[in-house]
Amino acid sequence: MNFVSTRGNVNKIGFIDTVLMGLANDGGLLVPENIPYIPAEKLEAMSELSYQELAYEIFSYYVDGEIPDAELKALIEKSYATFRHPEVTPVQKVKENMYVLELFHGPTFAFKDIALQFLGNLYSYVSKKTGESIHILGATSGDTGASAIEGVRGKEGIRICILHPHGKVSKVQELQMTTVDDESVLNLAIEGTFDDGQRIIKELFADVEFKNKYHLRAINSINFVRILAQTVYYFYAYYQVKKEKDIKSVNFSVPTGNFGDIFAGYLAKRMGLPVGKLIVATNENNILEGFIHNGLYQPGEFRSTYSPSMDIQVASNFERYLYYLLDENPIAVSELMEKFKSEGKIVVNKELLEQVQSDFAAHGVEGEECLQTISKYYGETSYLLDPHTACGVAAYESCNDPSEVCVTLATAHPAKFNESIERCDIDQTFPKEITQLFDKPQFLEVVEADKDEITRKLEKLFSYSVQ
Repeated sequence: MNFVSTRGNVNKIGFIDTVLMGLANDGGLLVPENIPYIPAEKLEAMSELSYQELAYEIFSYYVDGEIPDAELKALIEKSYATFRHPEVTPVQKVKENMYVLELFHGPTFAFKDIALQFLGNLYSYVSKKTGESIHILGATSGDTGASAIEGVRGKEGIRICILHPHGKVSKVQELQMTTVDDESVLNLAIEGTFDDGQRIIKELFADVEFKNKYHLRAINSINFVRILAQTVYYFYAYYQVKKEKDIKSVNFSVPTGNFGDIFAGYLAKRMGLPVGKLIVATNENNILEGFIHNGLYQPGEFRSTYSPSMDIQVASNFERYLYYLLDENPIAVSELMEKFKSEGKIVVNKELLEQVQSDFAAHGVEGEECLQTISKYYGETSYLLDPHTACGVAAYESCNDPSEVCVTLATAHPAKFNESIERCDIDQTFPKEITQLFDKPQFLEVVEADKDEITRKLEKLFSYSVQ
């Protein structure tokens, strides 16, 4: 298995090198040279596997022997042993033809744990094998930061810096990141938006000299392993629903801001999983909805919403989809991304838009619709949705034919977003792990969204181990 850049200047590197490179050195994103296709007989044989066994089967196509089988299985077992549910990502039937895939049973109660517990252990594995320190740099709109820190804290040879937008994440998200008292962890709260943090991160990774000097590694979904780990639960959800209903395919409604989780579903479909419709659920920061409806990808005015983890205007993983939309033509991708950089927008023609609309449906959920969906489902089914999952359910209601089976991805536990739940006049019980956070001191620095200032902070954090 070889990996290439969406922009064409990184070719035929292996799995481990892909993990370590994160953002491609030419500024593009790394993708498999050829997406493996799983034949129907193999898909059927995989249906009885546990989550961990399924992860091993799917990862093996991409790892392609670079990690010995026994060691890969051990990494997977270790990563998912931290989850509170034996199925890792259980499927709950909420009503006829409507299911919820619960992705919040990991250590930080968010779907990011599924990829980042594995990626954290993988980084530790590589560090021990190579003897090289690993310095992780990431930006978060809320959940990635806590999951990343939890995935790597205390692991020898690893240090991590996370940027989050100051005052623009939920209190629980903030506490999960900033109550970690560890000299290997640096939390920087930037005076700006997630997009500001993500832009700075990409600029730092694009500086290849700086990246190599400080052994920078990516924890954001620019790292292909994040996408790969998330494909597994699409397969798992399909198999769980199929055990109950005689179905040919399943639709998925996916709350997404950075396009990573929905791209994982697209990848699963390209691998042969019988996925019907992929529904993109956004909030008022609905650049993705605009693109799917009219072919225009153009950031608008940033808006803080009840679903802060999706408060993103520029979706990193969108470039990966563009690569496949443009028939894997890196020159065409590079031209479009340069145009986006200079003009601030991407426009596709009618023919390409028709392909986009055959791949995806989309619905942007306004704040009141989000809250009404939480109230409605709690009143009718006693199932409490977090505001991001509520956006997914609202998009399901808008875009899904009632006769078709749909699984909505439940991306976080509602306790992480009590500010929104309280607006629905619902009292919820917090898990003890979250309740305990409110009594802990916080460790963070508030900084301007300035690349030079952040660079100085990173040099201080990372220079201890750079010879």
